[in-house]
Amino acid sequence: MVNLWSNSAYNKNRFENLVSPHIDHLYRLSYRFTGSREDSEDLVQDLLVKLYPRLEEIEAIEKLKPWLAQVLYRLFIDRTRQHKRSVLSVVEDSMEPDSQLDGGAGTEELAAGTLTRERLQESFAVLNEDQRALLSLHDIEGYTLAELVDVLDVPLGTLKSRLNRSRAKLREHLSREPFVENQRVNR
Repeated sequence: MVNLWSNSAYNKNRFENLVSPHIDHLYRLSYRFTGSREDSEDLVQDLLVKLYPRLEEIEAIEKLKPWLAQVLYRLFIDRTRQHKRSVLSVVEDSMEPDSQLDGGAGTEELAAGTLTRERLQESFAVLNEDQRALLSLHDIEGYTLAELVDVLDVPLGTLKSRLNRSRAKLREHLSREPFVENQRVNR
């Protein structure tokens, strides 16, 4: 007979109770960092595998959500650096569209929203990893600059200037003409 109160089952439940409320947040962050569903799933899985043996340390953390974001970010940076140093480079396909248009009512609004989302994703992809991470954490997830000082381990003044440059680059790319000459409809 299997003892349900074994130490490993008990530890697993403790770990799940601590981390599970933050899983959706971690996936969103990871997706914004990587730009790929598969890579984001791998990143979160790697994070959880690395954290499981550190259960007692995790239980002692007062604000777990920012700490998890910090560890996820550092893991992402480590993986990015490792990938850049790798002799082998993987050519990835373009991102899969999240949804397809249906022929129902509101198709024009849906199409306009899809085009806007695609332009935002395309513009976001132009940013470097640090810029994407900073904008994701601050502008999308709502972390304050004071929290980001701890998460990213960067001085406040540096964060402000990086945030300003990241937003400027995103605005610059978004302000460009969305259609090239041969895609315009002439009347």
